[in-house]
Amino acid sequence: MILALESSCDETALAVFDPARGLAGEWIHSQIAIHERHGGVVPDLAAREHLRQVAPLLERAQGFWKGSRVSRIAVTRGPGLAACLALGVASAKALALAWKLPLSGVNHLRGHAWSPFIAVHGESPGDFSGRLGGLLPHLGLVVSGGHTLLFCLGADRTISVVASTRDDAAGEALDKGAKLLGLGYPGGPLIEKLALGGRADAYRFPRGIIRKSELSFSFSGLKTSLRYLVEKMPASEVAERRADLCASYQQAVIESLARKTRTALEQGQFRSLGLSGGVANNLRLRETLAAEAVRHRVPFLAARAEHTGDNAGMIGFAAWADPAAAANQGSGLRIEPSLGIEG
Repeated sequence: MILALESSCDETALAVFDPARGLAGEWIHSQIAIHERHGGVVPDLAAREHLRQVAPLLERAQGFWKGSRVSRIAVTRGPGLAACLALGVASAKALALAWKLPLSGVNHLRGHAWSPFIAVHGESPGDFSGRLGGLLPHLGLVVSGGHTLLFCLGADRTISVVASTRDDAAGEALDKGAKLLGLGYPGGPLIEKLALGGRADAYRFPRGIIRKSELSFSFSGLKTSLRYLVEKMPASEVAERRADLCASYQQAVIESLARKTRTALEQGQFRSLGLSGGVANNLRLRETLAAEAVRHRVPFLAARAEHTGDNAGMIGFAAWADPAAAANQGSGLRIEPSLGIEG
């Protein structure tokens, strides 16, 4: 079994992954209540909270696996907030040393990339390699507060970037849009909730880079467009039309993501389409990409809701499934706050 730790941002998480059975247990402590009053994550507060929560979570996990043997420790090495990553890696090194176990460093983005396959493994653990082979090459879309990118997971389990954002990530654009509309933090779920009661065609926002030949994403213009619009509107009108503004703004983000994904599917020979990352929990986005998968006659693999945000389940799974994790092991493991998905 693999004991995994995740502490890249504001979630302290542990998980136990058993290759023979799948995820055997997951524990997480969210810091949203701490950071929402600041309108975003405060790194120093996040790191201190990780320090307070690792030991209690570990006690809960140890009680769960009592009688079974953990054979390896896995931990997020990047990307993320430096102080938060350092706390997690230091904890993992201490456990590996005390228990005399091997240590693996996992790329957080590659954890997201692999997260849709956790369900595939759970359906048939003994035949995972065979089922995986039928789904590769795989086109995946990672959408979160800090990253937006399309990647290819090849038949040899290597990952290469197909497209990324030139500026803001989609999740960042949603959070900033929510702030402009006077909503709280995190903004994405609040926009999604209000959008249910609004018209997606009420306002026309830019869709980023519209040239079909260009796969890159761009969301800074969308955010600027909303700011200019809100500045021209009386506060009473903003409040009255907030649902329409949310629905139209969210639709612009989703269409931008869907258009580039559609183009990538048309240009490549992919056998499956995946969706992961924090924004992947948006129901409208899931429905839109599922429709693209049907149109291109490929299976649609979306990460389970509990594996869309920062979580240790995907770290434990990637430590086992991703060959890259085997190359980042030992007591010399270092954090890499700006790590890319190919690293």
